[in-house]
Amino acid sequence: MNTTDDLPLAGRVAVVSGAGAGLGRAHARTLAAMGASVVINDLPVPSDADPGVTIAEAVAAEIRAVGGAAIAVHASVADAGAGERIVEKAIDAFSRVDIVVNNAGILRDGPLRKRDRADWEAVIGVHVHGAYELTRAAWPYMLDAGFGRVVVTSSAAGIYGTANNASYGTAKMGVVGMARMLAAEAAGTDINVNAIAPLALTAMSSSGGDRDRAADVIGDLFQRMPAEQVSQTVGWLCHPDCDVTGRIFAVGGGRVAEVLVTETRGWVRPGHTWRDVRDNWDSVTDRGELHVPVHISDELQLFMAVLG
Repeated sequence: MNTTDDLPLAGRVAVVSGAGAGLGRAHARTLAAMGASVVINDLPVPSDADPGVTIAEAVAAEIRAVGGAAIAVHASVADAGAGERIVEKAIDAFSRVDIVVNNAGILRDGPLRKRDRADWEAVIGVHVHGAYELTRAAWPYMLDAGFGRVVVTSSAAGIYGTANNASYGTAKMGVVGMARMLAAEAAGTDINVNAIAPLALTAMSSSGGDRDRAADVIGDLFQRMPAEQVSQTVGWLCHPDCDVTGRIFAVGGGRVAEVLVTETRGWVRPGHTWRDVRDNWDSVTDRGELHVPVHISDELQLFMAVLG
């Protein structure tokens, strides 16, 4: 495929969910500026600037106005079959799908005792089921082409925990698990799957609610965290030259950092009791020697090394 450093995604087709505003809009515009044709997926929400046009249609029009190629596809990724319908629209319009950015998300704030199953299922539905369905629909086209880039959207709320948003945090770690499993499944191909944990000033991130908010912790600094800064990392993770897969990156305000899952060396005594665990807890949790497995086989090697 003919690409240049200015347009490294020329000839590629990207699907971005939740792309009518905020991070999704920034991702779509960034990928379009890199040369990709973009499918803008979002709900049929009217644009503030022109109520006769949806937010997805407005973003697609912005991209076309500067010479790019984009279409809007209205659907909730949480709905059964929505992923297939979105991908079918992409194939009809552009004949291929190379990139999927799973960005769509919702919040249902509040302590666990005040949230019901409907709230839980709504959040899990958009973040986890939506990412699964959209990625699954595009996956065969990536396998056939021998190329693909998938980005899922995690959050520090899921990785590190925060109060009053159990469904959101669960969903955000759920998509990390999906990304790592698909990265392993696609090993040996040019299909990469990664996760980002973004921090950016958007309507959702700065909205009110019962949860702990980044805006409350870092104050005015949040104003210097535009969505477009997150999208530059998304652009690199979707680049044909990027060979990174199965990884997590914290991104925001110009900072990009890899998030690592580590293990201590641990403590070993075959046949031990719970009292032995208690009495050796300092050794179990000693962080003096940390290991960073990147695959399940790496973690198994740690067991083999100490159990012999």
